[in-house]
Amino acid sequence: MQHLTPKEAYAFLKSHPEALFIDCRSEIEYWFVGHPVGAVHVAWVEAPHWTRNPHFEDQVRKLAGDGLHRPVVVICRSGNRSVAAGEALLAAGFTHVINVVHGFEGDLDEHHHRSSVNGWRFDGLPWEQG
Repeated sequence: MQHLTPKEAYAFLKSHPEALFIDCRSEIEYWFVGHPVGAVHVAWVEAPHWTRNPHFEDQVRKLAGDGLHRPVVVICRSGNRSVAAGEALLAAGFTHVINVVHGFEGDLDEHHHRSSVNGWRFDGLPWEQG
């Protein structure tokens, strides 16, 4: 699995329009916290019990459409869930999986706040809410 910073991932997506951009956070996070423009939501784990989505790989495979060789860029809140989701995609046969390190909201700062140290939003990359 390749690991790119948010800015690197954004540049990759711009230069590879065929890439599939997956936001693997929960539905609540995707809609109410916001999400990168162009990202498609497929939850890795879901509330209220935070259980793994048993259909994750199949849902991504369906979105990929033209095969397992299509690049898939995966983002979550901080870059942890996207690693697990990316590993599952590789195990399912996807050949080009990219994890966005620091994710959408980034790491916690000294006050336990996100989006103030690193991440997609911190880097000022395009995102939307709702």
